[in-house]
Amino acid sequence: MTRIDYPFDFDDRGRTALTGEEDHIRDMIEQFLFTRAGERVNRPDFGGGLLDVVFEPNSDALASTLQRNAQAGLQQYLGDLITVQVLVASNQDAVLRVDVRYLIKRTGETRTDSFERSLP
Repeated sequence: MTRIDYPFDFDDRGRTALTGEEDHIRDMIEQFLFTRAGERVNRPDFGGGLLDVVFEPNSDALASTLQRNAQAGLQQYLGDLITVQVLVASNQDAVLRVDVRYLIKRTGETRTDSFERSLP
């Protein structure tokens, strides 16, 4: 099954770019992690809000809270597709990095993906 690719783009033929199921799941994880709560219409609690803490001082408590909240949110919104096994969030300077290991329920495949965002 093919889905619209994220971020929205065009393919070589000028049509809407499409992607496979595994990449689409990765795209949905990325959207959740870096969406701020309140950004989505009709889903005010959707989003990991990780960009809100990029400039917060590093601490074990902050990292633990981020990881727990992001993992719980992924299970809530994507729990029918994946099982999150490990989620690690870290920030250095103005770069936020999130590493996620998850199981795709339909195929039984375990994947590890990294997501990064930087702020000016």
